[in-house]
Amino acid sequence: MRKEFEKFIFDRLKKRKEAVEFDDLYRPLAKQVTKKELDRFLEDMGRQGKIINTGRGYIIPQGGELIPCKVSRVKKTFGFVRSELDDTEYFVAGRYLNGAMPGDSVMVQTYIGRDDKTEGRIVEITEEKFSRFTGNIVNEFGELKVVPDTLSKYAMTIDDTDGLTLREGDKVLAEISSRGTSHAEHKCRIVMSYGSSLKASVCALSVLGLNGLTPIFPPEVIDAAKKASDYRTIANEAKSRLDLRDLPIFTIDSASTKDIDDAISIERTENGYKLGVHIADVSFYVRPKSLLDEEAFRRGTSVYYADRVIPMLPPELSNGICSLNPNEDRLAFSALMELNNDAVITGFRFAKSVIRSRVKGVYSEINELLEGYNAKALCEKYAEVMDVLPVMKELAEKLKGNRIHRGAPQLQTTESVLIIDENDMCADVRPHETGLSEEMIEDFMLCANECAARFGSENGLPFVYRVHEDPPTDRLEYLKTGLTELRIPFNFDGGKARPKQLSEILEWERGTDRFPVVNNLVLRSMAKAKYSPEPLGHFGLVLEDYAHFTSPIRRYPDLAIHRIMSDFLAGATADELGMRYGLFSGEAAARATETEIVAMQTERECEDCYKAEYMKSKLGEVYEGVIVSCVPHGMYVMLDNTCEGMIFIGSLPYPDYFYDEAFSIKRVGRGPVFTVGKRILIQVVKADVSSGNVDFEYYGEVTE
Repeated sequence: MRKEFEKFIFDRLKKRKEAVEFDDLYRPLAKQVTKKELDRFLEDMGRQGKIINTGRGYIIPQGGELIPCKVSRVKKTFGFVRSELDDTEYFVAGRYLNGAMPGDSVMVQTYIGRDDKTEGRIVEITEEKFSRFTGNIVNEFGELKVVPDTLSKYAMTIDDTDGLTLREGDKVLAEISSRGTSHAEHKCRIVMSYGSSLKASVCALSVLGLNGLTPIFPPEVIDAAKKASDYRTIANEAKSRLDLRDLPIFTIDSASTKDIDDAISIERTENGYKLGVHIADVSFYVRPKSLLDEEAFRRGTSVYYADRVIPMLPPELSNGICSLNPNEDRLAFSALMELNNDAVITGFRFAKSVIRSRVKGVYSEINELLEGYNAKALCEKYAEVMDVLPVMKELAEKLKGNRIHRGAPQLQTTESVLIIDENDMCADVRPHETGLSEEMIEDFMLCANECAARFGSENGLPFVYRVHEDPPTDRLEYLKTGLTELRIPFNFDGGKARPKQLSEILEWERGTDRFPVVNNLVLRSMAKAKYSPEPLGHFGLVLEDYAHFTSPIRRYPDLAIHRIMSDFLAGATADELGMRYGLFSGEAAARATETEIVAMQTERECEDCYKAEYMKSKLGEVYEGVIVSCVPHGMYVMLDNTCEGMIFIGSLPYPDYFYDEAFSIKRVGRGPVFTVGKRILIQVVKADVSSGNVDFEYYGEVTE
């Protein structure tokens, strides 16, 4: 009987070019099988690779070679694989993952799925990778299991608790101990239990654990940091350095900053300006291939979330001898730049120096002084640098004007400030407000970074550049489609977009209701910035040469180029440095890019947990927000406090709402249209701290 059913299904599918729906297969068999029996039979055929369920119906797999891929992501009901042949990424429905985990090497068969897009089915797992995941402990019929945060919607059996006492609701880190043919059949062992999944701080710890991040350094690294932190070396080393202790150098950071790695000095000259950017000389203390260097290379970057930091270097260095604390001598690496009256860089040099910061400036205080609020206490604190503040402002305004003039797109991004109370709970969420002093420091750091990159390029040094390539073709097509939909004119000559063109599009729409849509379109069209041993230029800043020089305490690529530049200044030739650092610069660039991605994802996931914790205390409350994106299953709305939530399409007032494949949720009949950029009223209905997801419901139109 089974063979007869199979033959019937094959014959039926062969006669049709398009996918055959379930009901079309069931109707002729209705007297012989139930729908449930046929569904199971079709699932068996799918598992055996004989047919494929495209989501629109069933097809016979096409021939052709299988594609070797790596599993890039796995979610609860789907995943993605990336081709090892051409880097193409394919969507894989959950039923075709066959138990594959992130990092696995697999063979994939492709087919035309939903919306005529090519999708994949994993036919074989050729190499299994070690897989860790986070999840919540649940009680399933008296047995404790783990429901993964991603990976699978099924509770996974625990075969080893590693001696840990587990409770329902705990957030845990687990790893696969044995595999089945599907995610539901996998078994795991518990590696770590963090505590209640209802607390954001606990969930954040699990995110850190999953990504191998910890604030704790190995004892031998701490010991090495203590030995390196010999303050007597400053006086000894100062004798052979450029002595800048008489200059009115000072730092500007947030009030809570402890790892201060950049300071500035500025002077008005007859022809323009002298700008000094003085960076902590971390490379003096962190020597190549030392324990400190190996640990910094492994970490790659510091990670910041809530009110915490996972530092790249031990606090003995980052908060101690390398921190440019006020009224203390410090070893620095100085970028000394000359700019004309139009704020164009006319010359620069780099020097190993010794400095003494006059004051630890605070952004908010400097902003007050620049705005004319000259309170007596502030004037006394900044007495030694008050005269240079107007010069700083003047130069920064010209630098910003130059950046805009050369066509750098002025994109708008939203950052959040999380207020953590004494109980380690998120008590408030606010948008991060950037003042004039923050913008000034950013512009001065851009100057130093540009000069560092020019130094490396002009001298032919092995280097680590910060690069931002032109928008990829597929993303540019996405941008074109969006602009066409919005009826915004564009002319991308030769299939490429120039920065100035994108800048003009943004400025045309700035201040309008459509600006959030356009801003998001341009943002999503951009390539991802990364590190490279080659000077590929920076599209977003419209610079031919750019590198990261100004934060060696927090970023390894900055430390790497400090080391290379230091050796060149000490007399090594470019050829000698090529032999010494040629391989290293490529490895440092690759590692820095990798760790930066992990850090950004970690920071975002941790922040989502804290925001959900805050919104959980606001259930039932009504807020005003703006629609930031629309998707087939609903729309995302951002509140003025930067918290974001989803309104599911099924919760809208009428059942016939649909996604228009662009920027709106509409309905066939009358009723409100929900378009990106529109402000609406929402009610908070659900907040899950563990996942960081917040659900809203539509509450009404915003009235003036």
